[in-house]
Amino acid sequence: MGSDAVHDVLARHAENPSAFLALNEGTQHFTVPGIDGVVAYRLAGRRTVVQLGGPFAASDDRSRLLRAFLVFAAGRGRRVVGVQLMREDAELYARHGFTVNQFGADYARALPGFELRGKKHMQLRNKISRARRAGVTVAEEPLVDVAADLDDIDRVWLRAKGAHVKELTFMVGERGGPAQGRRRLFVARDADGGALAYVSFSPVYGARAGWLHDLSRRRPDAPPGALELIVTTAVATFQREAAGHLHFGFTPFTSLAGEHEVAGASRAAGRIIRFLADHGARIYPAADQLAYKEKWGLDEVEPEYVAFQGGIRPRAMWALLRLTNAA
Repeated sequence: MGSDAVHDVLARHAENPSAFLALNEGTQHFTVPGIDGVVAYRLAGRRTVVQLGGPFAASDDRSRLLRAFLVFAAGRGRRVVGVQLMREDAELYARHGFTVNQFGADYARALPGFELRGKKHMQLRNKISRARRAGVTVAEEPLVDVAADLDDIDRVWLRAKGAHVKELTFMVGERGGPAQGRRRLFVARDADGGALAYVSFSPVYGARAGWLHDLSRRRPDAPPGALELIVTTAVATFQREAAGHLHFGFTPFTSLAGEHEVAGASRAAGRIIRFLADHGARIYPAADQLAYKEKWGLDEVEPEYVAFQGGIRPRAMWALLRLTNAA
């Protein structure tokens, strides 16, 4: 199934705010004749297949599509790990014998009436004002015109993170590839036209349609507020277009709560995930990510889950970490 066909399935059936990640380069797609749906996955290690976001299909077809995918994986000697599953997906996977645990949460803000007035947004307004006073401007630009500038930002950004840091993959967005034309790219520049920072936004479909604040980078020497100015500029654009929501995406190890767990959740896995939430900053800076998102006045939080076919095995966990570059 080609990129355009996968996109059309997502547009018809996807409710997951991160569903557009199914179009990342290197992600494969499983389909079944007679079912209008798709499963996005990647092979990991020798015995695991990691599947993103649940089966994207009509409600009546989702269980049948998942069963077919499990048969497909078993025929290749692999067990399935499902990541970035929403609550409905989590319950579906649990019914199919998976061990399912909350892994984090997805965060969003409704755009109608969105504004930065009031005391709680004072610091955010001050940062944006500092960027403007420093001569920073923001515009939406096509990737073909700015790819070299953004490559330079990426190199400097990654170098500043330290030698041990690698860019996460699979569960985050990307630049380029066949789906690039459907993304929106906003770039901050200094008074001389130099690129300082950028944010890529991906489309979100379903009941909470809008845009996903996806890939973002800034130079360490960029004036404070450059990223925030990008977001406010993008928000104004999306509001003029009557978009419904701005999604800030999935953050692992956050908003964990016992009431979010589904039947059959692993207590051991829950303890590991909570331990990583408290001590796993080197794996993923979840606290910093959540702090950035919360300052926008979030009004929607949804738990997200990870599911292991046949129970949690160290080999499957390691394959997942390697695939996403978290290890």
